[in-house]
Amino acid sequence: MTTSACNATGAAKVVSLRLQHYLVMAGVAAAVFVACLRYMPAAAGYGLSLSAALASGGGAATPTEPGGTVVSAAHADGEGGGRPPAQPSVVIFNFGDSNSDTGGMAAVNGMNIVLPEGRSFFRRSTGRISDGRLVIDFICESLHTPYLSPYLKALGADFSNGVNFAIGGSTATPGGSPFSLDVQFHQFLYFRARSMELINLGQRPPIDREGFRKAIYTIDIGQNDLSAYMHLPYDQVLAKIPGVVAQIKYTIEALYSHGARKFWIHGMGALGCLPQKLAIPRDDDSDLDANGCLKTYNAAAKRFNELLGDTLGQLRRRMVDATLVFVDMFAIKYDLVANHTMHGIERPLMACCGYGGPPYNYDHFKACMSAEMQLCDVGARFVSWDGVHLTEAANAIVAAKVLTGDYSTPRVTIASLVNSTQAHDG
Repeated sequence: MTTSACNATGAAKVVSLRLQHYLVMAGVAAAVFVACLRYMPAAAGYGLSLSAALASGGGAATPTEPGGTVVSAAHADGEGGGRPPAQPSVVIFNFGDSNSDTGGMAAVNGMNIVLPEGRSFFRRSTGRISDGRLVIDFICESLHTPYLSPYLKALGADFSNGVNFAIGGSTATPGGSPFSLDVQFHQFLYFRARSMELINLGQRPPIDREGFRKAIYTIDIGQNDLSAYMHLPYDQVLAKIPGVVAQIKYTIEALYSHGARKFWIHGMGALGCLPQKLAIPRDDDSDLDANGCLKTYNAAAKRFNELLGDTLGQLRRRMVDATLVFVDMFAIKYDLVANHTMHGIERPLMACCGYGGPPYNYDHFKACMSAEMQLCDVGARFVSWDGVHLTEAANAIVAAKVLTGDYSTPRVTIASLVNSTQAHDG
């Protein structure tokens, strides 16, 4: 190696060490900044105080369920404590990405996420990428079962009412992420196999054979796949969608072969209404619709939902003893923007936690949880928490509509699946 090469290598190492030092210092600064936020009065935000508390109790001192029922300790702390010793009547196995991740990504990466994430309900962070509860949490509340513990959570996990395999950043496509849908499926197989071993040894597993048979299998994934393709020409994006849907189809078939009979599948939301997508530089606004959302992104999301719905229809004709429910999340989430005033939302396309202020408060280099974040007031009602994920207020609205069954094909409620022994026609 020449002297100049050695000098270059040495210089590179110095730069690398300096970069690491700066990153560490930036992380410390961010932690101090967020800690200060916790103990200081609410910062001046972007207006819009709630005229009344959410029906979900998101801003109350005592956590409550929709309808005003006080949430149990298991719900309030998000750790699964206080569960009855008997096998719960509801078992849920959830597969997905950050839209339903209740702490898996934080656990697997050793991320000690701090406030303001979790500030609206838990009063601390639980690993959910939101200020509070997710749709899956509200679903659990409606079924009177504790929140789902992440599969990879080492401490405080309780799997007696199911397992959450969802991990933030996950894709349906194998290899697209460390915990893609195929990996989550194999984690389920591992959990199931170990449970059967305990049964065969005469020991009591978290979930018995009947629990696996009667469980509801929920899937909410695909957003990361589609987002990764949207830089391509639109015809190429459309060409990629069947492959993504095929992976979801394969997982459903594989779960069915292992005894699953009740499936609850969420379609994709309004991708083109996310502040993250809207903040991408564009030449003009010709692609924006009447509500300010990107038409191309939303068209791709609707095409994904169309193919997924058709695929579930095909599976229903084959799996005649199973119930496969498709939920139109696009219609529900787009309504948050199109009819935002009805929901008491002033800026539906702006992130509560981000950087840059109006119109989107999103910067790809200074996002939520950075040292320079700009945070909306506690109690202000926003659709987007960080430019990608919904606030608890928005999740509460979405969940309320999901639970009606009005957006489901076939038109059934998830509550009706709990004790159902017959397939529902599509």
